Amino acid sequence: MKKLTLLLLLCLSPCAVGDGLPDLGDVSQAVLTPVQERQIGQQSMMQIRASKQYLDDAEINDYLNQLGSRLVENSTEPGLGFEFFSLNDYSVNAFAMPGGFIGVNSGLLLIVQSESELASVLGHEIAHVTQHHLARMVAGQKGDSLASMAAIAFAILAARSNPQAAQAAMTGVQAHSMQKQLDFTRTHEQEADRIGLEILQKSNFNIHAMPEFLERLQKATRLLDGNMPGYLRTHPITSERVADIENRVHKQPYRLIEDSLDFQLVRTKLIAAQKNAPDAITYFSDALGAQKHGNPVAQRYGLVGALLRNNEIKRAEQELAILRKQAKSNPMIETLAGQVKRAAKNDADALAFYRTAVQNYPQHRALIYDYADLLLQSNQAEDAIKLLTEQLVRHPSDTTLYSLQAHGYAIQGKRLEQHQAQAYAYAWQGNLFAAIEQLELAKQAGGSFYQLSIVETDLRELREMAEARGKR
Repeated sequence: MKKLTLLLLLCLSPCAVGDGLPDLGDVSQAVLTPVQERQIGQQSMMQIRASKQYLDDAEINDYLNQLGSRLVENSTEPGLGFEFFSLNDYSVNAFAMPGGFIGVNSGLLLIVQSESELASVLGHEIAHVTQHHLARMVAGQKGDSLASMAAIAFAILAARSNPQAAQAAMTGVQAHSMQKQLDFTRTHEQEADRIGLEILQKSNFNIHAMPEFLERLQKATRLLDGNMPGYLRTHPITSERVADIENRVHKQPYRLIEDSLDFQLVRTKLIAAQKNAPDAITYFSDALGAQKHGNPVAQRYGLVGALLRNNEIKRAEQELAILRKQAKSNPMIETLAGQVKRAAKNDADALAFYRTAVQNYPQHRALIYDYADLLLQSNQAEDAIKLLTEQLVRHPSDTTLYSLQAHGYAIQGKRLEQHQAQAYAYAWQGNLFAAIEQLELAKQAGGSFYQLSIVETDLRELREMAEARGKR
């Protein structure tokens, strides 16, 4: 399968206009087709993946996509290819990009008090996408190329995720005119609230979570002496807006919806990431001690991870044994169990464990990464490459899978395939020049006529992309 052909179609190809497009009464549709929206979002995502803010954690991102998919199924555009991702930013924010790309700051994941609250924010952002609110902002620059529109979209991203840095990000992108378009209008927000609430209810979450979260955020802001969270800058919360949502939900019965274990584990993982290993051990030990607080399974999961980081392998094994008795089978816990087994340096035992775990959870990418890495370390490159190639069919933009695949080909001495796989990893990260360099090395390595023709085609496409980016 040609990976870069897909990349080019997403980012550069001409867009057919209009047969069968939905009539949404939306001015953006006169300027941007849904395919163009997707292209703009994909180009922006390449820049996001290359940035330091992107949180490249498969478990957190897979959780967001599982939750997001549940909500998207009940949206007005269930067939739209949404992608949810996290940013390593502890400020409170979430944002949407054209084409269905939705980012969630770590800070938001930590401040929500229930999974329904998180779902209410995602439902709101999904509504911004399905109603093409972002496309209206971007489409306001009617004379611009798709590449310039992608730069404008990236400026909107900067304003959403880090408002203080937005002006710098917009240099050369009609900064003055864009500044006026960065915030959603009151009409946009009301529409996203209404549709997001419908999505929340259809997805079987607690709809009262939406006004509760907004009201709590609004009250907390009054104590911050003007240091307003980015979410409030770009999604202004007014008393009228909160009252409108409350009016919509007050007649509905209050339903307590239990949080999923994955929600609890993801939050625990983020809490642990904020602390060094000894402090994390103390924190989770206290949570499990006399003054118990939080979900005990999640707290012990955090403790095992902290012990592992601190190289206390024996105690990690002991706590893991308790954890696996406490909890139902869960892929995040199995991934942690595999890491403990690897730290104990019993590769034969670890390989047997991973074979079973991957059969049970064939789509849990963090588990796949660790298993493939162990296979490579155990000189089983052929098995690793087979596993990775199967996963790339499901996740064609996963840069970690490509990098592991490149390592496997290097072990086998397949130089063309090694550099080709590494090129795809760099390309999806937005590092086009590094990708071109790898493909040049692949060409020099030599191969069959078919292999070299693919390399030449990929090189041409990447050079076109690099040239288009240079003209922005």
